[in-house]
Amino acid sequence: MTDFVGRRRELKELREDIARTGLDTLSGRKAKAPRARVLLVAGRPGSGRTALAEAFVREVAAQYPDGVLRTRLTAPGGDTVATERAVRALLEGLGQPTPPGAGEDELSSALRTALDGRRAIILVDDAADPQQVDALLPDNPECLVVVTAEGPLTGIPDVRPCTLGGLDTPSAVELLAQRIGDTRVTADPRAAEALAEECGGQPAALVLLGGWLAARPKASVADVAKRLHDLPAGAGGPLARGFRLVYESLPQPAQRTLRLLPLAPAGIVDSHTASALAGCSVAAAQSTLDDFAGLGLLRQDQDGLYLLPGCLAPLLQSLLEAKERPGEVQLARARMLERTVRLLHSCRAMAATDEDGLRELLDGLPRALRFPDRRAAATWLDSRLPALSAAASLAVADGELDTLARRLVAALVRALADHRGTAEAAPELYGLHRLVLDVAERRDLHREQAAALLNLADLDAETGRTQEALERYRAALDAGRAANDPYATGRAMESVGGAYQELADWHRASDWFGRALSQALARGERADEARLYGRLGNVHTYAGRYGDALRSWRAAAAGYRKLADVPGQAKALSEMARVQEYAGRPEESLHTCREAVELARKAGDQRLQAALQVRLADTLDRLGDPAAARLHRSAADRLLGDDPAACEIRSTSD
Repeated sequence: MTDFVGRRRELKELREDIARTGLDTLSGRKAKAPRARVLLVAGRPGSGRTALAEAFVREVAAQYPDGVLRTRLTAPGGDTVATERAVRALLEGLGQPTPPGAGEDELSSALRTALDGRRAIILVDDAADPQQVDALLPDNPECLVVVTAEGPLTGIPDVRPCTLGGLDTPSAVELLAQRIGDTRVTADPRAAEALAEECGGQPAALVLLGGWLAARPKASVADVAKRLHDLPAGAGGPLARGFRLVYESLPQPAQRTLRLLPLAPAGIVDSHTASALAGCSVAAAQSTLDDFAGLGLLRQDQDGLYLLPGCLAPLLQSLLEAKERPGEVQLARARMLERTVRLLHSCRAMAATDEDGLRELLDGLPRALRFPDRRAAATWLDSRLPALSAAASLAVADGELDTLARRLVAALVRALADHRGTAEAAPELYGLHRLVLDVAERRDLHREQAAALLNLADLDAETGRTQEALERYRAALDAGRAANDPYATGRAMESVGGAYQELADWHRASDWFGRALSQALARGERADEARLYGRLGNVHTYAGRYGDALRSWRAAAAGYRKLADVPGQAKALSEMARVQEYAGRPEESLHTCREAVELARKAGDQRLQAALQVRLADTLDRLGDPAAARLHRSAADRLLGDDPAACEIRSTSD
């Protein structure tokens, strides 16, 4: 059942609009960079604008072989969707990477590049203003953008809206028959026409009243028409009156569940969300949601999730505010967030690689919150991610549920990292770390503030925003000092040094690595000492300070020896050999490199051993001993074959 009928004239108008001469050609010459044609379907909520846009896209999809991309710019509750998130959704639909922390301009540019040379349709639902849409428009006239909105988009040139009114009476009656079958419509066609006229041909109102009739097989169309007509004059327009009729026919528990649904993040509802909000069993919630879908109060998507229609959200929000006490609303929201945290723990547990870890993570979780296997958990995480992200944002914005908000964000971060890996989940993790930072700053939680800043800075650094990373590392250092947290301060100082190293500021890099090393020495943190000596050695090498570099690498090698870290010691010695060669001391380099080879052999690190054999061969060539050099190259070949990439030595400071 499509709930789409009629609109032949509007569909024809939209088809003709694709080929209509645009403003960029009216002057007699083509614009230098023509953009995609934009078609606008304008109408009030409940007018069927999205259904018309979808029907039109189905009709013309064959002309656009690169597919249909969809995004929504207003959440069901009425909140505007961040343009950045909308662009990310489109890029993900194209299979394109979305750098974490990238701004709107960078993402819009990436989208335009990705759509260059493609013939695709972008369906933009529920646009709130032209600036939102402009960020999504490709500089490619072969693409088509179909937008739905309540009114005109005056900021975008050459857009002629297809404005929707009510359905004509035959189409409205056909829509009603889709919901209740032909029998009752045929039995009393005049009543059906009267009902269509009473509803002003508004599809959303007809769907609700059709749902009411479908749930009452013995009721006639005349019955519902009379009930609708008898409602007080102040009951509002057709949609408000149809909604009131359906709402008042529900039992009290179902009414309360429905009133609480605006609290569902992003307007996405499942049985667990409804169960937690209403304080009922999952089975009872599922049954109620099924009833709501039958009545037209909810829609169901391809993942089986229920969606709150945007046209009903204001009506439900008014009921929520009028009939629920603030304390009860906050309690319902807290129950929902607590349930979400527990589901995320269960989801993360399914990513555990050992049975003992799985049992420990699932300990205490009721069976209703458990997933059958890892695949089911990953599917749940993917399908609920928009709602989970919205839940985290709403919890942080609430300001009164900060403890729950922190737990929710932490659980979502861990679930994403365990199921997707940190690299793939980085765009979502970036937003979540910013939420943690918001709460930490609001509550003066310096330790959490430092951790969030470090995580954000790491993601900035990985995507090449080194200056932004440096500023955040410095802020993390201040927060770590305020928290008296030696781990955070040490990590921040080392990271500041790493940022300066990336900027090729060797003096500042060595200064900050030295500060981090001093703290590690004072605390007796031997592993950190060895690593930081290596990082200092690396910076001194880049700066050409070979004497300082050798002293640092020698100290690093000694540190790894005390830790009984044979691979670490071997790598430190290999770096010493490299610096000795740079300093013009080939005999010393040869001796150090041989020592490193023995340690690599002892550690069983064949890649490092082969790389060192190649380095030995290069040194022997320079010393005039080609025969010995050939022997070492042959040894490297025997270890790893003749793949030159396998012989790359990574610094211990990496």
